[in-house]
Amino acid sequence: MAKWGEGDPRWIVEERPDATNVNNWHWTEKNACQWSKDKLASLLVGMVLENDVAKCEIAKIDSCEGEAVANNRKGKLIFFYEWDLTLSWKGHLSGTAKEIEGTINIPNLSEENSVAEIEINISLKEPSNEATIVKDFLYHQGRSKIRDQLEKYIKDLKEEFSKGMILPKKDIESSSKAKVSKESLKNIHNSDNGAKEDKSKSKIDTTTVVMDVVFQCSGEDFYNVLTTPELVSAFTQQSVTFQATKGGKFQLFDGNITGEFLELCPGKKIVKNWRTKQWPDWLYSTVTVTINQQEDHTKVKVTLVGVPKSDEAITRQNWERYYFTPIKRTFGYGMLL
Repeated sequence: MAKWGEGDPRWIVEERPDATNVNNWHWTEKNACQWSKDKLASLLVGMVLENDVAKCEIAKIDSCEGEAVANNRKGKLIFFYEWDLTLSWKGHLSGTAKEIEGTINIPNLSEENSVAEIEINISLKEPSNEATIVKDFLYHQGRSKIRDQLEKYIKDLKEEFSKGMILPKKDIESSSKAKVSKESLKNIHNSDNGAKEDKSKSKIDTTTVVMDVVFQCSGEDFYNVLTTPELVSAFTQQSVTFQATKGGKFQLFDGNITGEFLELCPGKKIVKNWRTKQWPDWLYSTVTVTINQQEDHTKVKVTLVGVPKSDEAITRQNWERYYFTPIKRTFGYGMLL
């Protein structure tokens, strides 16, 4: 038997106004299904995407299947959410009145996938040449905007919906904390910030991703594709912002990719800091593009140092999907058969 005053604090009833879940020890669960459906509808329905080519609007959510819950255990919040969404969209080419309709399916919005890994599949109700152009616009320009809204849903689920789930401890603890002077808090804050930041950085395991690709063009042509704004805009099908000089910043894919040029050797090599929007603000990968021209083709080696291990597969996939394949298709630099 424990001595007086030495009992396990997890089982001691503290003097609290609500007298419930002392020290947040017990598991509590809060259903977030209806809140999530309302939040997703407010974020997605009525969303307009427009440029000089086309204009599209998400008209409604046809189906929203899944669930979401927030749990509190020992003062730690744990979230589970898994949604399969089907949205209806409508749009038209700029300067025309013909309405084009289709659907957007999002099958894997869950805590198991990062925002970049969320699938967004776009289909047409009635295929046509005009409809295909609008669909391509929505595919290239709209998916990143939709992912931004889904990222906001996840953030609001963890911040807005979960408010009040972690209950305060007894007044004695609060009053003892209040005795710490403002100067002490300032000193603690300043001294701990660097350590916390370094600790968070050390928690991310990184790896090196190496990709070898062959292009049917000269080394100079390939170098120009990656350093000329007009050519980059052509294969990304978006406006881009960058200056191809040492120290020049760049921004691609609606701000999802940003970085800075570190070294430029025309026709030979490009070195740059590179990051995706989903990574922590301090995390950059050093990307080295080595260009080796052969007699009738050019070998390109892309090396990314400092990629989070959890993003290794998606990084390879996205470089193939958004760089290599579009470059070959846009400029005819694919291998000759």
